[in-house]
Amino acid sequence: MRLSRITLYPSPIALTEPFVISLGPLTHANNVLVKIESDTGLVGWGEASPFPTIHGETMAGCMAVGAFLARQLLGVDPRDPETFTDRMDCAITGNACIKSAFDMACYDLAAQDAGQPLYTYLGGKNDKALHTDYTVSLGPIDKMVDKARWIKARGFPVVKLKLGEGPQDAERVRMISKEVGPDFPLRLDANQGWTTGLAIELLQGMAGYNIQHCEAPIPRRDFLDLPRIRAASPIPIMADEACWDHLDAQRLINLKAIDRINIKISKSGGLFKALKILQMAEANDMPVQIGGFLESRLGFSAAAHLALCSNQAVFYDFDTPLMQSQDPIKGGIVYGAGGRVTLPEGHGLGAMPEADYLRNLEESGSTVCVQ
Repeated sequence: MRLSRITLYPSPIALTEPFVISLGPLTHANNVLVKIESDTGLVGWGEASPFPTIHGETMAGCMAVGAFLARQLLGVDPRDPETFTDRMDCAITGNACIKSAFDMACYDLAAQDAGQPLYTYLGGKNDKALHTDYTVSLGPIDKMVDKARWIKARGFPVVKLKLGEGPQDAERVRMISKEVGPDFPLRLDANQGWTTGLAIELLQGMAGYNIQHCEAPIPRRDFLDLPRIRAASPIPIMADEACWDHLDAQRLINLKAIDRINIKISKSGGLFKALKILQMAEANDMPVQIGGFLESRLGFSAAAHLALCSNQAVFYDFDTPLMQSQDPIKGGIVYGAGGRVTLPEGHGLGAMPEADYLRNLEESGSTVCVQ
């Protein structure tokens, strides 16, 4: 089986409200869909969700780099992840987000060819319940409290709080904890917004709240300060932006800098590299969270498949499709009561864009096809 035709579609979807983190706001999920056809007639799908202030990639950039990568991948066997990963990495450095979409589509093809769901092809089992948290964007305290109340009322099991603005984050956590109650768990994500000293001060002051962990307390470049923060913090520290690949994971583990890792397919460059991080976590008995950026249900279907591949994957952050103004995906994960996320039976990824949605994208004249 060889790759014979690759099509890229820019896929901007408006959010129902701005998604705000310490690094800035986004009003749209400016994604790129990748369709890969094989010479055997199979079709695989992938999705890139560039977050410019994290990836350094944009939708337009992903389209341009994607067209370049597509020419490198024609004729490659999608069942050979080392080869298609090496082809991309030798062609251009960085660009993990758009590379992840090609990787995802190749794995979709390979699993279809094997007649298996993607999680089975990856060595996983559909033997555990997946429940997503729901995120409160960074903003005025009263609005964050209202959103947390809304999330709890709709049955989600965990509220994730975007923080990173400064000392006032302590009041945000205090007020939201008071609103949802002491038995309701919170997750914190500063998105690199604190200094080392402020992180220690804030985390020590939050010891009495029901907080599962804190992601990315300080800038990635300051990772050598993470061991000091972890040693002083009563709250487990989770690496996100500081951990892009298995080498980052090993370095942070060796430094005793973290308690947990947040794995995102679009951050690691695809499933092939995400699995290496997962294997590193397994070797060190470290819990992980499977998350993402602003992917549609297509991208998060891949995340759910990945989550079924290891018992170390115990936290799930699959909420952003619920924040989008339209759902153009056929098949894929289904959201149920209590934040439950389920995967349908079927071969491969099990998700693809709706035909009408693709037709509209094609009529825009902005798609790119390489064959």
